[in-house]
Amino acid sequence: MIIFYDGGCPLCVKEMRHLKKLDEPGNIQFENINADDFSERYPEINVGDANAYLHGQLANGEMIYGLDVTHEAWSQVGKGWLIAPLRWPGVRWLADKVYLGFAKHRNRISKLLTGQERCSQCRID
Repeated sequence: MIIFYDGGCPLCVKEMRHLKKLDEPGNIQFENINADDFSERYPEINVGDANAYLHGQLANGEMIYGLDVTHEAWSQVGKGWLIAPLRWPGVRWLADKVYLGFAKHRNRISKLLTGQERCSQCRID
């Protein structure tokens, strides 16, 4: 799968680093939506939308979004059970609403948790 992440968000980058470390077989491709050549390489991805909520692409080309990306990624590294309750019927609706709020305010949340709101371009490797 491919995860399209915000490379300027310290919290996002921290999660991508963790996933990359756990992805020993290298099944996940990580793509920074802020890379200079991102729009050339992925013209089908609207960067504004990808900045508003997490985008992912499965091996079969299907696009997935938000917590579905998170669940798929963690499943691929053998830890999907940690996120699975967020995809359960009933919980899913609320979890998706909370996620959208988090995504919208992730820079402020990052500032509170890490002391850094944005980084020019954080690296995951």
